[in-house]
Amino acid sequence: MADETARLVGIEAFKDLPEDALRELDSRLKLIELARGACLINQGDEADALYLVVSGRFDVLVEGRDGPIAMIGPGNPIGEIAFFTGGRRTATVRAARDSLVLRLSREDFDSLAERSPRIWSVITATLARRLAETTASGERARRPARPRTLAIVQAGAKPVPQAFIDTLADVLAQRQKIKVLGREAFEDAAHTKTADATRWLNALEGEFDMLVYLADTTLTSWSEKAIRQADMVLCVGDAAAAEGAGAGAADIAPGTLERFAAQLHQPGQIRLALLHGTPGRASGTRHWLDSRPFVGMHHHLSMDTRADYQRLARFIEGRALGFVACGGGAFTVAHIGIYQAFTQAGLVFDMLGGTSGGSAMTAAFARGAPPDEIEARTHEIFVARKSLRRWTVPRYSLLDHREFDAALEDHYTNVDIEDLWLPYFPVSTNLSESCLKVHRRGPVWEAVRASSAIPALLPPVFDEHGLTLVDGAILDNVPISTMRSLKSGPNIVVDFQMPPLERCHIDRRALPRREALLRAWLTRAGRNALPAAPSPQVVLMRALMLERRDLEADMGEEDTLLRPTPPAHLTHMDWHAHAELRKAGHDFACAEIERLRALGRLPVITDA
Repeated sequence: MADETARLVGIEAFKDLPEDALRELDSRLKLIELARGACLINQGDEADALYLVVSGRFDVLVEGRDGPIAMIGPGNPIGEIAFFTGGRRTATVRAARDSLVLRLSREDFDSLAERSPRIWSVITATLARRLAETTASGERARRPARPRTLAIVQAGAKPVPQAFIDTLADVLAQRQKIKVLGREAFEDAAHTKTADATRWLNALEGEFDMLVYLADTTLTSWSEKAIRQADMVLCVGDAAAAEGAGAGAADIAPGTLERFAAQLHQPGQIRLALLHGTPGRASGTRHWLDSRPFVGMHHHLSMDTRADYQRLARFIEGRALGFVACGGGAFTVAHIGIYQAFTQAGLVFDMLGGTSGGSAMTAAFARGAPPDEIEARTHEIFVARKSLRRWTVPRYSLLDHREFDAALEDHYTNVDIEDLWLPYFPVSTNLSESCLKVHRRGPVWEAVRASSAIPALLPPVFDEHGLTLVDGAILDNVPISTMRSLKSGPNIVVDFQMPPLERCHIDRRALPRREALLRAWLTRAGRNALPAAPSPQVVLMRALMLERRDLEADMGEEDTLLRPTPPAHLTHMDWHAHAELRKAGHDFACAEIERLRALGRLPVITDA
């Protein structure tokens, strides 16, 4: 026990105690084993013990907060403030993997303090410093720690190819010191007791930046241990084999390893990697996901494309680069030039998402379409086909949606979001439940249509559950919070800085009645003679763009916010000016790139 109790001096409140007091505290400590998922303390309980982490990791959770607010690792105390002040627990602490802790009960501490009153004076001084530091740092939650342990398990009927394991390990080793462990290495260590095995595995974390556990093909004792110890589980499936002749549901059904992982891990901790033979092409992903509701995110990889492994590694390491596009009607064409400028500067984007017109642009980026093609398709949809200029009887909307729907389906084809090679999401507003809808499955064109369903101008989209979906700009015109909920790492975020609407000195009574308006509308001269008040499209788009949450509060320190100002002489409906808008976006982004580079704030992907 001496090795464990010697670490008691690592508790700040005890560091100045005399040696005889420390020795007696050491003698009263009790070693406790906790399995992954077990709660060590619960919020609201009486603080009747103090704990010191010997090995393992613990998540700190607070009621009403999503996800852990902090992580506690080896050598750190748990619950010392409430213990010394005699209060109740302010958070729940849960084992994030199999762990070992030392426990000191209140009875044992009080008994010692009665014989050595000096203990309290030392602790009180230390505790005062600790509380002052906590107050000064504020209550801002820490970001979850990056994964230190990764378990690779088989998904579907085929074992994980050794070539995949070798390539991923090589890519991960380019930036950190890693160790790959299989059953043989574990058994060679000859650990016969659970506590010894847990201690040995957790101790390896002090020697390496990341441990990669290779589970067996069946749920052996080693597979169970690997999954229990993992911060993240990567399920690897052979998509090419599942798509071949004779493949059936059994080839892609979750195995015992995956089901065991689902019992222990949250969806954000489980990823699915699908291996393909042809780069950039995927199909049938929905069949894999339908049977795996426990998967938080999936990734497509070509077995022979190193860049795909590098992208997966960035997601695992929490440094994947995202691009967030806002809504804004025709102004969203500027995203083409902005995205082009950043890719020309060497940035490699790993995930894309957007609202309204921004969702349409990022969908094209995710499909790998080049800038010239995206601009040409924009011209075809909005200028040649006049998709948003077809008025109709205003029973369901002001515009006839059929041409717009057909144009979107023609250009985005029947590809599903989950089959895109790059992770992508659009957002819409769920009017039925008054909340944001994040689209992660289904046809791309239908999701773009829902995200772009400008209220009154276009009919809503009614999904398979009967929900009424309209333009995402109503609730979130710049979905950075959604991007950050799906991944860690830096993001390029675009939010148009709108010029002020030109003042209209028009007497409202001068606006013609229905009959006069219809007569004037029949001729060009009549239309030109009408009062120059803004159109319904302009009013609606300007109103949607007024959605202004505190973006800075949603953004992280690594994120970069871009606020280009569209040309003042253009409106949200001037799709014919796509070339000008694209160039304006490109010029703005090039200037921003130089500014960010000079400040040392330009995100750089440095994968070997």
